[in-house]
Amino acid sequence: MLPAAAAFCFPWEINSVEVEEGKSVRTFGRLVSYDWDESRASLWAQQGSTEHPVTINTAYVEPFDPIIGAQYLALGEVEKAESVGVMVRARVLTCVDGVNVALLQKAIAVQRSFFRERESS
Repeated sequence: MLPAAAAFCFPWEINSVEVEEGKSVRTFGRLVSYDWDESRASLWAQQGSTEHPVTINTAYVEPFDPIIGAQYLALGEVEKAESVGVMVRARVLTCVDGVNVALLQKAIAVQRSFFRERESS
């Protein structure tokens, strides 16, 4: 059985909003660290003056050739981990360096608005 379609979640929503375990999500951020021993990467995204981390489990996407400092887009399922709290088990982890993050955030907001309008009709 295929997993459900993934909805975009901003990095600050994954850690602050109670996202249910097993939910498919798409998120983004700048790769700041990668630990190949634990198959774990850390993405950071900025909202205003606050930086928000997202832990990514990379076991399904290895071998993974990280580019520290590059923008990445992750698609996967949310899971709870004792050591880090909430993490995304990535099925896809793609370097999207050069993407306009402000425009991406605006596109996500417009898409959400469209889906809300469609559901209310």
